[in-house]
Amino acid sequence: MLNVENLTIDFYNQDEKTWFKAVKTIGFSVKKGSILGIVGESGSGKSVTSFSIMRLHDERSAKIGGNIEFDDVSLLNLSSNEIRQIRGNQISMIFQEPMTSLNPVFTCGEQVAEAIMLHQQVSKEAAKRRTIALFEEVQLPRPEKIFDSYPHQISGGQKQRVMIAMALSCNPKLLIADEPTTALDVTVQKTILQLLLKLKEERHMAMIFISHDLGVINEIADEVAVMYKGEIVEQGPAKAIFENPQHPYTKGLLACRPSPSLQLKKLPVVADFLTGKVDDASAHLQASNQLTTDEIAKRRAQLYAQKPLLQIDNLCTWYPINNGLFAKTTDYVKAVDHISFQVFPGETLGLVGESGCGKTTLGRTILRLIQPTSGKIIFDGNDITNISKSALRKLRKDIQIIFQDPYASLNPKLSIGQSILEPLQVHNLLKNDAERKQKVLELLNKVGLREEHFNRYPHEFSGGQRQRVVIARALALQPRFIICDESVSALDVSVQAQVLNLLKDLQAEFGLTYIFISHDLAVVKHISDRILVMNKGKIEEEGYPEQIFYAPKAEYTKKLIEAIPGA
Repeated sequence: MLNVENLTIDFYNQDEKTWFKAVKTIGFSVKKGSILGIVGESGSGKSVTSFSIMRLHDERSAKIGGNIEFDDVSLLNLSSNEIRQIRGNQISMIFQEPMTSLNPVFTCGEQVAEAIMLHQQVSKEAAKRRTIALFEEVQLPRPEKIFDSYPHQISGGQKQRVMIAMALSCNPKLLIADEPTTALDVTVQKTILQLLLKLKEERHMAMIFISHDLGVINEIADEVAVMYKGEIVEQGPAKAIFENPQHPYTKGLLACRPSPSLQLKKLPVVADFLTGKVDDASAHLQASNQLTTDEIAKRRAQLYAQKPLLQIDNLCTWYPINNGLFAKTTDYVKAVDHISFQVFPGETLGLVGESGCGKTTLGRTILRLIQPTSGKIIFDGNDITNISKSALRKLRKDIQIIFQDPYASLNPKLSIGQSILEPLQVHNLLKNDAERKQKVLELLNKVGLREEHFNRYPHEFSGGQRQRVVIARALALQPRFIICDESVSALDVSVQAQVLNLLKDLQAEFGLTYIFISHDLAVVKHISDRILVMNKGKIEEEGYPEQIFYAPKAEYTKKLIEAIPGA
């Protein structure tokens, strides 16, 4: 159905007045009814390749060479009007971020109906009926209500289903899914994958599924192409790629994902394989890198012989529901509902659950960024639930947070050096700015960045580098306790491995205590000493990682574990 030969993509760099080669002479094909998985890290060329098939690049700043044939038609030779008849009609795309792909000023139903009216020349009423039928097909609850809902009024998983409905609205022959499950909960991810497979079978569609997560690709793809720096370094049947990878990059990608069945001291990173430091995909399994039961028991005995650093007693954070502007409160959203637990010095407590379960609200309540409704927060023996603003400001030195989105939590107008220096100035630490700058340079080195990065701005860094900047800023005040809120959820698996290793190294060096919040159970199991499972504002169960994974008590926990790709 689709045949790509000798594809090259070049982009013009306006600042340097030069052309940059993003994709370097690649080729692949997609058969009718089959799924090609394209895997690789951010910047490898996956998305720009898919955009070239849809002819979505700005032709003033992009040069596309080679040949792309779809049903014996050369797509690169079509006029703008001709490609418009194919785009969205015969070839459709699910974009990576549904919130930015959906127009916030139109309802979800209007946006899907518009695509139907554009390509199928039907009435508004017929388009609405077709849209509601599509919403039912992609298993959206209350399709009539979703039709009239705006994107901000529905969950991430529901937005992704709306995008799938829009992509399917004109019965395409080829569906391109660009990272359609990235940053979704494992349970939502599993339902989206099952839905795509079901729709593919029912509609006899071909599909290109793009992801940086090999676990997801393994669940869905028939053939796999592995991309690295604009080239396809390995391709073939999915079974062959996963059971016997040949290229060092593929071996590295497979090895650096945390495995639920292993307890490793350090995750391998892709660079180890590319530099030849490690040449066997199973080298990271060597005995020296695995935690023994004696080592685990010794660590637990040391941790839990101490007094707790943090104690949460019967904590509640409720939000009132009011009907109308001046109406009385009719009910409450119980985001955190009578929760109690302890965290011990030097421990990593994993906090896991789906979006909306209350994880982030709990973390921010502990930090007093949100005022609790009731209960107690006791830090280092002191009740901080209702302390004054000045006392709270002093406390900020000891308690820090690493936010989910590093770009959103950095000021784009400040260089990264200034961002890390600022908290030192606010708390009047060290004698002068010269000493503070030296401290910042040491922190940059500590998190794997270079001194010359001091004067660069956030937009000049990759996602993984920005996450390192945020970690350096959190460390600047020498805190004792850090809340990591989904701090690796949107990172490539290789970058994720580097950041997780860094967090463990820093904990060992500085005696840090973490609450590690995530919806990714494999990551939580790797880094945590104990795990709390949250659901609907309450703790479903708690225990050591092996207890949660191999002997879960709650049905909710079992559902989370079953949804892990490859579990």
